Amino acid sequence: MRTTRFALFAFFFCAPLLLAQDWAKQALEKSSRHQEWVTLKHDGRSLQAFVVYPEVNHKAAAVVVIHEIFGLSDWARDLADQVAAAGYIAIAPDLLSGFGPKGGGTSDFASTQDAVKAISKLDPAVVTADLDAAADFVKKLPAANGKVAVTGFCWGGGQSFRFATHRQDLRAAFVFYGPPPDSFDTITAPVYGFYAGNDERIGATIPATVEAMKKAGKKYEPVTYEGAGHGFMRSGEDPAGTEPNKKAREEAWKRWSALLKSM
Repeated sequence: MRTTRFALFAFFFCAPLLLAQDWAKQALEKSSRHQEWVTLKHDGRSLQAFVVYPEVNHKAAAVVVIHEIFGLSDWARDLADQVAAAGYIAIAPDLLSGFGPKGGGTSDFASTQDAVKAISKLDPAVVTADLDAAADFVKKLPAANGKVAVTGFCWGGGQSFRFATHRQDLRAAFVFYGPPPDSFDTITAPVYGFYAGNDERIGATIPATVEAMKKAGKKYEPVTYEGAGHGFMRSGEDPAGTEPNKKAREEAWKRWSALLKSM
């Protein structure tokens, strides 16, 4: 029930509708980095994932990118490309794989609303298994150095925090405006939070999370970007985005880049 409620709330707070992201699609098309789709098979499932490689001369760390509640949008794939541009192998699984019309994924849904409804019905255990499959795949690539981190946005931000309670070999979890999990005791990776000042639904959870993580002896470093709204990493890139969101996106990216380098 909690997953369903959060999915529905997230839909309204992550709006506007994201069917048209021409600016993100154009950025992807201009990228010089190698991009490919892979099919990951596990537990009778076929999971589609978008992988982008950095242009480097050494083995690279990897980042699992978890999309927003809207599914694997053009922006989510463009964000994966940006992670690769920073020097990391990025893998962005389509967690709606197999759940779309006729067994398709995100791109097969007729509307954003339909994708949101489908995500609200996802089994958390299946989501975890999908993320494990993505992390296992990218960790073992010949171009990878074995280090894996996770990041997520909106609904995906909550999933990245939850995945940190499960996956013991993560080097870090980067949570962008997502809610905390129910428990913290099994977390081993440092968790870095990125939050919006004008997002009290999520912001109100931070003080209790700080205390709970401290009590559990875990590393948790949240930063709130004042004036920004929920979803600022995406809306801050949108040409029609507001200045506070653009500023928050720029500052968050600088912080995130520095943290990635320190893994």
